[in-house]
Amino acid sequence: MTIQPHQPEDLTSLAERIRQNDPTAESDLIRIFQRPVFVMLVTRTRDSEAARDLTQEVLLAVLKALRNGQLRAAEKLSAFVHGTARNLANNYLRTLLQSPRELPLDPDLPLAAPEGKTLQEEERSSIVQRAIQQLDSLDRRILLMTLVDGWKPGKIAVELALTPEAVRARKSRAVRKVIEMVEKLSRKRP
Repeated sequence: MTIQPHQPEDLTSLAERIRQNDPTAESDLIRIFQRPVFVMLVTRTRDSEAARDLTQEVLLAVLKALRNGQLRAAEKLSAFVHGTARNLANNYLRTLLQSPRELPLDPDLPLAAPEGKTLQEEERSSIVQRAIQQLDSLDRRILLMTLVDGWKPGKIAVELALTPEAVRARKSRAVRKVIEMVEKLSRKRP
């Protein structure tokens, strides 16, 4: 599937405008290629959330390459975008294949308490729990759904009536807050 949204001469001038730091050219590139790249990535990954993330990565990589003058033949911009998308999709799929398969645990399975937890481990656990409890209830819920339940932003967004972008932003801020609070609480220890 080759991406051919415009005439080659239009794309040549677009590549040149981006190289010359024209911000409207960057917007034009995104407008022209975002949808075709997304469609290609959804087709390859069969995961719309992953395709959204990969589309952003592709467009950022292409913009960076164009800004740095790494595209030698500006008339081949469409093929360059397509190749970048294909390579990032392949990397993503390769990573998925190398990841160990997750098996769901039986919810009725009793959890074993770790034996011989050291005082330092208990203290660390207590500090993290206090930091998480200080979060806003929605942020805490997003963190737990992501880290404990393993849900993706799209699924969390549906559950909480938010957008996936809002879920990602709230999760990122919550993680930063927890890190800051853990550092702060760790310094207060006697």
